[in-house]
Amino acid sequence: MKGERGSVTVEAALVIGAIVTALLLAITAVAAAADHVRCLDAAAQAARLATRGDFAQARAAAVRSAPNDATITIHTSGDTVAVTVNTNHPLFPTHVTAYAVLEPGVPP
Repeated sequence: MKGERGSVTVEAALVIGAIVTALLLAITAVAAAADHVRCLDAAAQAARLATRGDFAQARAAAVRSAPNDATITIHTSGDTVAVTVNTNHPLFPTHVTAYAVLEPGVPP
């Protein structure tokens, strides 16, 4: 039984390391999901505002709602506006696009 001294300590250290790793992965996943939701909200809000033709206000609203490192693109094609919000997170990059139809009388 002398060869088993300290085995509980080693096992505890391994379990604690596994728990810390799982906790860090869970926190990262929650942060990535929150960024995705923020990007989705920013794209949808900007698309709704852009349907009225106020593209400057749409971009400003998207900048306020999106994560700090997000790239926002507003593009019109015919009577459709597309707002794309991208983040370059190293583990979980996000790419969200929202589409809306321009209101009648709004120039593309």
